[in-house]
Amino acid sequence: MMGSLSRRGFVGLAGIGAAGLVGASSTALAGLLSSCSPGTGSPSGTGAQAGTGSAAGGAAESAQVVVVMNAASEPDAGFDPLVSWGCGEHVHEPLIQSTLVTTNAAMGFENDLATAYSCSDDGMTWTFTIRDDVAFTDGLPLTADDVAFTLNGIIGSQRAQADLSMVKEVEVADARTVVLRMAKPFNALLYTLAVVGIVPAHAYGTDYGSRPVGSGRYLLEQWDRGQQVILAANPDYYGTAPQIGRVVVVFMEEDVALAAVRTGQVDIAYTTALFGDQQIAGFELLGCKTVDSRGISLPTGAAGSTRAVGGIEYPSGNDVTSDVAVRRAVNHALDRAQLAEHVLNGYGSAAFSVSDNMPWASPDMVVPTDKDRARALLEGAGWVEGADGIRSKGTLRAAFTLRYPAYDSVRQALAAEFSNQMREVGIEVATQGGSWDDLYARQYTDPILWGWGSNSPIELYELNYSSGWGNFAGFEDAAIDAYLDAALAVPAIEDSYGLWQKAQWDGSHGFAPPGAATWAWLVNIDHLYFKRRGLNVADQKPHPHGHGWSLVNNIDRWSWDTGMSR
Repeated sequence: MMGSLSRRGFVGLAGIGAAGLVGASSTALAGLLSSCSPGTGSPSGTGAQAGTGSAAGGAAESAQVVVVMNAASEPDAGFDPLVSWGCGEHVHEPLIQSTLVTTNAAMGFENDLATAYSCSDDGMTWTFTIRDDVAFTDGLPLTADDVAFTLNGIIGSQRAQADLSMVKEVEVADARTVVLRMAKPFNALLYTLAVVGIVPAHAYGTDYGSRPVGSGRYLLEQWDRGQQVILAANPDYYGTAPQIGRVVVVFMEEDVALAAVRTGQVDIAYTTALFGDQQIAGFELLGCKTVDSRGISLPTGAAGSTRAVGGIEYPSGNDVTSDVAVRRAVNHALDRAQLAEHVLNGYGSAAFSVSDNMPWASPDMVVPTDKDRARALLEGAGWVEGADGIRSKGTLRAAFTLRYPAYDSVRQALAAEFSNQMREVGIEVATQGGSWDDLYARQYTDPILWGWGSNSPIELYELNYSSGWGNFAGFEDAAIDAYLDAALAVPAIEDSYGLWQKAQWDGSHGFAPPGAATWAWLVNIDHLYFKRRGLNVADQKPHPHGHGWSLVNNIDRWSWDTGMSR
């Protein structure tokens, strides 16, 4: 979940990491990875500590995994939850720090630091009770003061990418109790708290990101900027001892990562559908299901208007997509299964929303491919087919430009296939790649092929709420807003799902394809990895948008077959 400024920040990370190693020989790769061996290098974080806690000894001493992530996964500000570690665009568990709660594979909530929590009937007060057996890696206990320090620090920070704007303040009731005073009811707060690591008030400073002190499953042993991060099991962790004692994360561009896999120097590395069919000795393809969706925003207002966002006035509106018949026709004309097969080589699935298969998803977002229905909708709205097969309504041609980030070959291919499919029903779509600066300048006037996906309903809210930061369609509807606000106000999240679904379609109204049809969702992209045989990756939660740290959310529960550990 994120706003456009966050996305811009993440995009700006491109080009760091192992980019300079493109085309590197296996010898050069070996040189980099040799520093992964225990006892080498100069730790730039908190050094691995000896200890007698539950994580010391056994598998934690011997089992190691070398993971390759793309260069953009390296945290620019380090391992600081008060900036972007664990949160931002690509949410994940912070590993080095503990969180109040966590989510399981079914996206239910489980306690971590919290032993209990409750919400008042009006949704305006949350109370968390904190366990009393947790210490930071410097030996000092974690208390309610540290929780309040962390959350209030995020609330008061301009740099924080975790959104706690719905919280007014956090108070300490006693050493084991914190109270969150809300600015408005917002039960999806729990999804954010599940990725916000708690930092020590006594040890937080300007260099915290590079020298983090935490209480999580792992501690930072070494960080070589632009190259790798090494995490070691926390010997004094209060929970179940990690089965993987050492995690080496190497940052590489895709071609270098593939070379490292071929030479057997890493254990698991991200890849894309382009390389998914390759056979590599000793490795197999791991496909992780996701809510990493690609979708097209369809501006709903007429051209010539403006939209004020963050103090900036953007041009807004599109005369073609402002016709709801066009937006509905686009949704019916789409053959999403064909997109998944042709563009993703089958490593993905049809997408119908930003939250497919989540508890708050609505079945009414699902629309079958029906090109005859699409043609009938256009004809009924006065769009007449011309000699060239493209429709017009008076002097207005059924034509628009679909924009996408130029660096993304998958989105380029999706845009081209989308254009071909739309031509079949008489809509002309030109495709144009550009920088994010180019796209942001036109985000409210032109359809744009976005990538979204979060393990929470917050993106569904922000992409469809009238004043949401992701409402690129510019559709404003008080009834939909009321459903979305009501969903957030229900104290028990599991009781809110029906309201989220009604915002999408209540039988006669909503932003789903039968209604306002504000988006055309295309595909969910599987996250693919080459994984060494014998490495057992525990059950994964649905991955959110973007390859990266979400893969290792549960790396403490990974294991090697007997005799296979590094």
